[in-house]
Amino acid sequence: MLRDAATLLALALCILTYRTTLVAAISTTSVAPISNERAGWVITTDSAMPGNEATLVLDNNEGTFWHSAWFPDAPLPHWLNIDMGTQYLISGFSYTPRQDEETNGNIGMHSIEYSVDGNNWATAAQGTWANDNTAKLVNFQETLCRYVRLTATSEAGNRGPWSSAADIAISYDASYIAPAPQTRGQWGLTVNFPLVPVAVGLVYDTGEVLAWSSWNPSGFGGSPGGQTVTATYNPSTSLVSKALITDTHHDMFCPGISLDFNGRMIITGGNDAPRTSIYNPPGHGWISGPDMQIARGYQSSATLSNGWVFTIGGSWSGGIFQKNGEYYDPSANTWNMLNDADVTPMLTNDAGGLYRSDNHAWLFGWKNQAVFHAGPSTAMNWYTTTGSGGVTGAGNRLDSGDAMCGMAVMYDAVAGKILTMGGSRDYENAPAVSNTYVVTIDNVGTQAQTERVADMNSKRIFANAVGLPNGQVFVVGGQDYGSVFNDDSSIMYPELYTPSSQTWTVMAPMAVPRNYHSVAILMPDASVMVGGGGLCDGCSMNHYDGQLFNPPYLFTSSGAKATRPVIDSISADNVALGGSLTVTMNSAVTTFSIVRLGSATHTVNTDQRRIPLTPSSDGGNTYSITIPSDSGVALPGYWMLFAMDAAGVPSISKTIKIF
Repeated sequence: MLRDAATLLALALCILTYRTTLVAAISTTSVAPISNERAGWVITTDSAMPGNEATLVLDNNEGTFWHSAWFPDAPLPHWLNIDMGTQYLISGFSYTPRQDEETNGNIGMHSIEYSVDGNNWATAAQGTWANDNTAKLVNFQETLCRYVRLTATSEAGNRGPWSSAADIAISYDASYIAPAPQTRGQWGLTVNFPLVPVAVGLVYDTGEVLAWSSWNPSGFGGSPGGQTVTATYNPSTSLVSKALITDTHHDMFCPGISLDFNGRMIITGGNDAPRTSIYNPPGHGWISGPDMQIARGYQSSATLSNGWVFTIGGSWSGGIFQKNGEYYDPSANTWNMLNDADVTPMLTNDAGGLYRSDNHAWLFGWKNQAVFHAGPSTAMNWYTTTGSGGVTGAGNRLDSGDAMCGMAVMYDAVAGKILTMGGSRDYENAPAVSNTYVVTIDNVGTQAQTERVADMNSKRIFANAVGLPNGQVFVVGGQDYGSVFNDDSSIMYPELYTPSSQTWTVMAPMAVPRNYHSVAILMPDASVMVGGGGLCDGCSMNHYDGQLFNPPYLFTSSGAKATRPVIDSISADNVALGGSLTVTMNSAVTTFSIVRLGSATHTVNTDQRRIPLTPSSDGGNTYSITIPSDSGVALPGYWMLFAMDAAGVPSISKTIKIF
């Protein structure tokens, strides 16, 4: 049995809740309650201290524990190998550290693997656990296996070459069948973080994901100020590293994020509402920027065509009052007020008042250092940043209404196309909507054109949207009724929007709810990292992990992994606006696109935008592509270059810098 009846009931309710949404539309397969009969399991290990044998992790007693040998010490890594005696479709793994007064052996870096025959192993999850005594529940996609192995590669507190565990449990489902990957995509590796990843940004020189929470890896309240817990995920090695940032004196929870022309992350406000912190990838270090003119939290920011960073709103932190626009000038390293960039036209009519109504603006840097504001208010606006700034109405999103905590993605910047979807009339305690609109912008100050297209299959608030290299938009997570720090009414089935047909397709279900404080970001290999949710210190809604989603374009019509085109070389990794690149491929391709590196927090990713590129060819596998000449369309900075073959299969990207 599981450790106790309460744990069994909690896990069962979680699994059953995860699978209720849209099950009838996707599968008629019945879902059996999860169980975990451990009496017949056989467990082995590489090392154990007499009196602390491996079998103690299965004895239903958290007062006992397995511990690797310490006299003499046995070097890391250490492993526990479980033979369940027969094959099961497993979906989760629980590790409980020792529960006495000691912490020696708490597992830090680790992997969880599975095998059908005990000889050939595959990885289900990998990452780093925090150094505490709380149970670590890892969910992953259903996987058929007989054997499960936990490998510890570090001790969480670096106290010695030890590993320990009070309890190990595995959850499984005997009947669930996952959808075919060729039509629904496929979920891959679970990445365990030592924090709840509430905010993320892509690092241009390594392809790593920088993630952070608050001063506390599991909560944000009672902040002592001046520090942020961060973690970095390296997709090449699957390693997760942890750091505590104190030198910028900034708790970066609930900030604005923008990537500047040099790929630096400009992180503003939040818990320490006036602060600016800058992450500088070449040295992977942090530096302090100047304080903003107005203290802000839950504001959005956007990089402009001249390199400035514009921000507006943000009454969640730093006081509740009219917070007009201002901009950061990286050259002068100063913040400057734009008193006539009036916040009033962009406010929603939220039940929470101004505290909520100026949050999470959908901002897009555009031509002539202007900003297009697409929502979440039903009213759209142009903000100008010359002189003292200004604001001009750009029309309404038809019948949208306010859509707080909805999403907006610029999926074709050349055509000025923005997809907006979801949200709610109020920040919380209100039903979500499934409304979807295509907003088309052109010259600054003109009215935006809006078209209502097919609604999403699910109503969503607190979801995330990611633009893909082929122009599709992937939407993941959220609830159909907004309730912060709550996984009720979770939408477990992502969706994929196809612009050519203006339709939505339901994707394979995920293993973990992704709601308030979740993130999603496009990776250089054209997969999507989805993670987080929670940060409510000790609550069951904290999700200390991420998972990689592989979209349908990575599979053949039979469901096998597609052979991907390969970019053999590019003529330069730096290209001027309006300039051309020569790209040599290993095989024929038909289209190219560039996608700007992204960042995400609280449903907002103002950095991501996609530009489709039409190549010319010499008749072989060498192609020429030309970058748009307008800096408001092709914002300078770092972009991922993708090539796609006739079947729509994308290459792994090459990173280029536009200047």
